[in-house]
Amino acid sequence: MKIAPVLLLLFSWFGAAIAQEYPEREYDLERLSEEIFSIQDQDINYEMLYENLAQILSNPIDLNTASQDEFRSLYILNEIQINNLIAYRNVNGALLSVYELQAIDGFDENTVSKIIPFVTVRSMDGKIKPLIQRIREEPNNYLLVRYNRTLEDRRGYLNNPNLTTNYIGSPDRLYSRYRVARAGDFSIGLTVEKDAGETLNWSPKNKQYGFDYNSFHVQIINKGIFKNITVGDFQAQFGQGLVLGGGFGVGKGSESINTVRRSNIGFLPYTSLNESGYFSGAAVSVQPLKNLTLSAFIARNWIDGSSSTDSTNLFLSSISTTGLHRTSNELLKRKIVLERNYGAVINYSHQSLELGTIVHQTQFSIPILRNPTLYNQYYFQGDQNTNISLYANYTWNNLAFFSEAAHTIDRGNAYVAGLLASLTYHFDLALLYRHYDRNFQSLYGNAFSENTTVQNESGYYLGWKYRLDKKHLLAGYVDLFQFPWLRYNGYAPSAGHEWLVRYTYQPDKSIFFYLQAREESKIKNYTEVSNLYGHENATKRNYWINLDYKLNPQFSFKSRAQFSTYDFESSHTSGFTLVQDLNFKWKRISLSIRYALFDTDDFDNRQYIYEKDVWLAYSFPFYNGVGTRNYILIQYALNKKIDLWARWSRTQYEDRETIGSGSETIEGNSMNDVKLQARIRF
Repeated sequence: MKIAPVLLLLFSWFGAAIAQEYPEREYDLERLSEEIFSIQDQDINYEMLYENLAQILSNPIDLNTASQDEFRSLYILNEIQINNLIAYRNVNGALLSVYELQAIDGFDENTVSKIIPFVTVRSMDGKIKPLIQRIREEPNNYLLVRYNRTLEDRRGYLNNPNLTTNYIGSPDRLYSRYRVARAGDFSIGLTVEKDAGETLNWSPKNKQYGFDYNSFHVQIINKGIFKNITVGDFQAQFGQGLVLGGGFGVGKGSESINTVRRSNIGFLPYTSLNESGYFSGAAVSVQPLKNLTLSAFIARNWIDGSSSTDSTNLFLSSISTTGLHRTSNELLKRKIVLERNYGAVINYSHQSLELGTIVHQTQFSIPILRNPTLYNQYYFQGDQNTNISLYANYTWNNLAFFSEAAHTIDRGNAYVAGLLASLTYHFDLALLYRHYDRNFQSLYGNAFSENTTVQNESGYYLGWKYRLDKKHLLAGYVDLFQFPWLRYNGYAPSAGHEWLVRYTYQPDKSIFFYLQAREESKIKNYTEVSNLYGHENATKRNYWINLDYKLNPQFSFKSRAQFSTYDFESSHTSGFTLVQDLNFKWKRISLSIRYALFDTDDFDNRQYIYEKDVWLAYSFPFYNGVGTRNYILIQYALNKKIDLWARWSRTQYEDRETIGSGSETIEGNSMNDVKLQARIRF
């Protein structure tokens, strides 16, 4: 039966008034990073990694057409909430407003506040306009232009004639992006970028067309039997990510339940600035029968690498994924290898059961023959890699089972299986087991793991979340893992563990407080003599104390203290950072200010902490050494169509006279960065 007419009128007439009680539709990337992203403790580019997810979430999904997997991909809703939303939709028909979520059982005030920025409700007037007209009238249609630069000169720009590490281009970083998209309907986008040190150059023979990085896509969705047609740059997310991971695995964090399972969401446009880990070609999904979906893709990517020769053959000794082409040496590695990818997926779904099979093959125009080390003996080598997998998912009431088993032809296997359970409204549980052979090789996999690759690992994960009441929440996890073979910086088969506990207190919309503790222990090498390594357990502990306080609609504050300790080789080191933020909004102006103090004994105690940035930019630097960190971010809405941002940040060190190393060296103990951005809505 339909929902009562009076309730429908309330949602449609007073939606605007209700909206004033909830956050702006533009999502809070800071809260997102704190809750669902994994703990940052590896020396990788988190900013590029997480920007990809931020770009995806900037395109809201339609509450009336989204599937269970699409809801899971937001990492916000548990199984009870997803099932209740689907049931409500089936019984009452299409939602009239996103604020109608308040009428669904299990959607408390906190959940509604979190999910509203990521969802929308499309017009249900029954009229289907031509595609060109829908594109022209779509409000999610904008042009983004960004400029940023470090004000101090780095050594690479000093043009020493005797150095091959001089930067060829200017220190300006330029970025522009155009996109028009409607979830479940279409997406068209173009992205261009020049990193600092790179040049603007039109040289088709060198595969450069103006900017160093160019990306585009055109996607059409849900047109008859064609569920998805994508041309250009895209990602593929099927199964649990053993074969096709798509870059959406966010790992282990304070959201201990919803991030464990990967969502089977198929092909998505690629709009990030990370210059690796995506496909460039064409993909299609068709649904010839109600319960059967067939997907296939073909892609050709030119990738970076270091080439070498032996007496007879040319081969690739390493692959570069930085996307930086600033020096003559880096330009020699630029797009020298053609990588071809072919894939097919068969998916069958019936009620709560989902079954599928995946085949994916990667071919290289030049074989990869890595420089041998103790730990990389089972890394991929050769000119072709083929993976096949089977996945199965089943939902029963508030229990969700998920699994995938994969095999690399002529090599190893990988398995992952798990269970999400909403046992009561107050208590959620997650269980997961994984086993990845040391010779399993998945070049585009991104499954749940402790390692950065899906290889050489087995483990058991237990996550839990308990809501004492609407104000108090306890969450945590325990992960026990093993590495059957050697790994980087750990030259022995080994085992380790990791646990996290978090207490959250949110009495109302103005206060958000949490305490969090985490410990990780696994082996690490230490040098005995020139070419021999010993090893012992290294244990890192992290502690967070955080308070967000909203004084009134204009002023809010954030205070945080982060501490860490690191125990290794009978040595105990530590680090901390103290952070104070002020956020202010007045009419068309938004202002964010930070002042932070940090003091760390060594690199192992570096402190990662999120920083507010311009729209769709993700800033997650680490603080290391002794010093202060400040930034000011200003946003000004010039009118309904144009938004402007300006950001200045400064790091002042007290324990050094130079910053960075090699070509990135800055003479002096301070570094200033500026960033400008404009968004024009069409």
